[in-house]
Amino acid sequence: MSGAPATRLSSDKAPWLAAGPLARLLAALDAKGEEARVVGGAVRNTLLGLAPGDVDIATTAAPEEVVRRASAAGFHPVPTGIEHGTVTVVVDGTPFEVTTLREDVETDGRRAVVRFGRDWRADAARRDFTMNALFLARDGAVIDLVGGLADIKARRVRFIGDPATRIAEDHLRVLRFFRFFAAYGVGAPDSAGLSACIRARDDLAKLSRERVRVEILKLMEAARAAETAVIMTEAGILDRVLGGVPDLAALARLAAIEAALGLAPDPVRRLAALAVRVDEDAGRLRERLRLSNDEQRRLRSIGDSWWRLAPAIDEAGGRALLYRLGAADYRDRALVAFARSGAKAGDKGWRELVALPERWTPPKFPLAAKDFLARGVEKGPALGRALEAAEAAWIAAGFPAAADRLAAIVHDAIEASRAGKDGGGQG
Repeated sequence: MSGAPATRLSSDKAPWLAAGPLARLLAALDAKGEEARVVGGAVRNTLLGLAPGDVDIATTAAPEEVVRRASAAGFHPVPTGIEHGTVTVVVDGTPFEVTTLREDVETDGRRAVVRFGRDWRADAARRDFTMNALFLARDGAVIDLVGGLADIKARRVRFIGDPATRIAEDHLRVLRFFRFFAAYGVGAPDSAGLSACIRARDDLAKLSRERVRVEILKLMEAARAAETAVIMTEAGILDRVLGGVPDLAALARLAAIEAALGLAPDPVRRLAALAVRVDEDAGRLRERLRLSNDEQRRLRSIGDSWWRLAPAIDEAGGRALLYRLGAADYRDRALVAFARSGAKAGDKGWRELVALPERWTPPKFPLAAKDFLARGVEKGPALGRALEAAEAAWIAAGFPAAADRLAAIVHDAIEASRAGKDGGGQG
């Protein structure tokens, strides 16, 4: 395809190109015998009318020259991946990844040995999808060497060249194909790409779990996550990743509920709807995806007796659960239970249950150890039992704040703890 600019972005569509930190960095790199262009996601997103996100730069300059020019301009270069040609340059607190044009000399499906060069076409050809291989010059010219402009217009995710070859270079591209389709695609996935992904599905086992985690969580928050999960399941890919049978209907309903309630997609919550019904599921996913401690904690909280949460629970029961879980975990569990109930997204009872944290804030437990020590309770197990009994009684009573009610709760809790101690000592 021709290397001539096929289109041009006006300054109002890409104001970040002509002014600010990026413009200063490009001025330093795109001069004196070297070229530098924006590449990848920022170009794709801008053409799709989306926020550019992180801005990456491709350049003919060798990494050492990038470091020299950045330093001379007063920027802060960091050799974050210099063996692969990447230098992170920080300009006024904004980081930009600058990568020298390169070719893959050797690949094993997980990593590549690269050779630096000055050939823009060769650099574009080694990338994954056509929509990710567009270059943007300083003057706003979009350089398309792989047919990416047509694919962006059609919202088509298509591998560059032979799909099997691209996947053999990096097996993660199987998951990236579905993730990009979920985020940007319309209609059916590219048939050649889909077929190649199916043939390569066994190679997913060779990938690091950390890399798989990143792709799956990004996929979960994409606009067409639910539809894409169906395609991945039919292709025999999703079950390999999750290690279990996915709940496709729950994910689809959760996405519909989020849209109806105006909630942003939450990847961990969506993963729970898709793959967590019991505690063991959360443990399995942590191992398979190398989830963080907080991600696993959320999954386990959602999977803990979610089936007991329903509009039939009274206001007192809902408040008790909200107090125990906190607003974020309560909302997670309520939304997943809503999705699994089969109720429509407009169901009034479920909406009220989900919205409980918006109309009621749990109070802080008003009693403390001193309230019991002042009444003769000794430090140790007896004090712990009394506090636990008092908190349970306070919750059951509807979180009272009146002094006489609290005094009665303290009295009853002390009596209950003493009775428990006496009873435990018999027999």
